[in-house]
Amino acid sequence: MSASVKSLLSTLTSRGPHRVLRGNLAIAGQPGVVYTPESGLSLPAVAFGHGWLTGASKYRQLMEHLASWGFVVAAPDTERGPIPSHLDLATDLLTTLDICTGVRLGDGDISVHPDRLALAGHAMGAGAAVLAASRRRVAAVAALFPAPTAPSAESAARDIDSPALILASASGIESLNSNAIPLASAWGGTSILRTVDGASGNGLVEGRRTFGALGVGKHEKKTTRATQALLTGYLLHTLVGDKTYEAFADPEAHIPHSTVVDPDAPREEEDKPKISLGTVASLLRK
Repeated sequence: MSASVKSLLSTLTSRGPHRVLRGNLAIAGQPGVVYTPESGLSLPAVAFGHGWLTGASKYRQLMEHLASWGFVVAAPDTERGPIPSHLDLATDLLTTLDICTGVRLGDGDISVHPDRLALAGHAMGAGAAVLAASRRRVAAVAALFPAPTAPSAESAARDIDSPALILASASGIESLNSNAIPLASAWGGTSILRTVDGASGNGLVEGRRTFGALGVGKHEKKTTRATQALLTGYLLHTLVGDKTYEAFADPEAHIPHSTVVDPDAPREEEDKPKISLGTVASLLRK
């Protein structure tokens, strides 16, 4: 099976078969962007939340990749300041899903199936996606390198029975800026926690970022490629029901360049972890 999974992973790192269109959510009253396949009815859709001090434009490559594999992907472009409201971003994610299911996209030849919806996000946006999923059931949740939120995403996760994929950095999974382990441990439904080899929590963010001169948030192509493949395979199985990609939703499957982590396994206490800028913002909000 490992050779087959390796081949599938390689395929999923490349763009899919669909030509991708880009649209503006503001036309429907929600600031943000939407990427879709060129056409298709009853498509799966993903509402995506951005990280701290970023915006929807910083995830263009990830969203275009998912759209090329047949997903409608929409991202609100709100709560971009230094002290954002995680609850408001969660509300905007739900509004974004409403737009995807309630409005014909493109030239009217693109529609979304109301039972094929997922909430996803990166860092702060991952936490917002979890908060949103606690208010409305979706078919799947994807938390990519999640960071702490206020209110706590872990508390919200206890009541969520949707399946979840949680990705984290092996080197930063136990840092103050990652809540991947407690989030996976608290999850009410089935969750898979994987670390991505050689990745950092900020590697998904494209282009230049605030604090970039300090070495924070540099884009990592390897992190993006691995994350795109793992996420696409997971959503193809959970949202579309494609059994070809069943291994991507199997916690027992070995997938190259990633490692499954047991969130409830005993861990050694480490010396004082460093506090990140994102965590400082969360503390200021409380």
